This record gives sequence, C-alpha cells and structure tokens, in this order.
Amino acid sequence: MKIVRFSAGDIIVMRKPHPCGENKFKVLRAGSDVRIVCVACGRDVTVNRLKLEKNIKQVITQSPDTVSDTDK
Repeated sequence: MKIVRFSAGDIIVMRKPHPCGENKFKVLRAGSDVRIVCVACGRDVTVNRLKLEKNIKQVITQSPDTVSDTDK
C-alpha cells in the first residue's frame, strides 16, 4: 500500500464526490484520524487515515509562500 503524504492546510481530491457534488477537501488535522472539510459546502468530516488514503486521487500541496501569517 502506498503511503500518501499530506498535512494540515493541503487540499485533497477524492475519487468519489461528496453528496454536494464537490470532490475537493481541505485537511484541518492529520493523525491516525484525519479531519477534513468540504471546500464547497463546508461540511466537517473525521475519517480514519487508512480509509482516507485508499480514496485519495490527488494531493494539492499548499506552497509556503501562499501561507498567510495567521496560518503560521
């Protein structure tokens, strides 16, 4: 199984869309359980990391220059 690297602040694209139709989620907290929020509707979901890694299609990493001072 491939280990997917992501951290808080990254955008992940899922294989299946959320019921609202969007397939992009922002990572709020990463650990054994990962807390993500839907980019379109704002629904907050906590998912087991193994289950989440199986459903990730792509990780869009936030570059350090786009991080605002409040995120640091």
